[in-house]
Amino acid sequence: MIIAVDFDGTIVEHRYPKIGEEKPFAIETLKMLIRDHHQLILWSVREGELLEEAVQWCRERGVEFWAVNRDYPEEDPRHNQHFSRKLKADYFIDDRNIGGLPDWGTIYDMITHHKTWEDFRESTPASLGSTLPPPPKRKFWPF
Repeated sequence: MIIAVDFDGTIVEHRYPKIGEEKPFAIETLKMLIRDHHQLILWSVREGELLEEAVQWCRERGVEFWAVNRDYPEEDPRHNQHFSRKLKADYFIDDRNIGGLPDWGTIYDMITHHKTWEDFRESTPASLGSTLPPPPKRKFWPF
């Protein structure tokens, strides 16, 4: 599958334009997805030098993306009359999802077993069902 992954707030804590601390298990999960033969696209608002810093930060930790801010590595907007910034991905992992970002273990389980959030919650053993929190909520405005 093709999986688009945001950087700030998803792989690392929000500290833009700086790079925040890694979200727990983000890098290890991304490595597992790559080992499972998924094609990962870094999909970030970062551009130029800030984007290169994010790519290098991931590379230093063993995560090499298939493409960065494009559908495939060779895509060149200057030579593609149908270029669109909208990616064609099977999944998007982003802290701005409705309901927020699940933990990385849940994300891996959902992708590996082709589950939706609802499927995941329904398949949780009854003994855990009452203790599983709803999907995390994200506050969009700082006030």
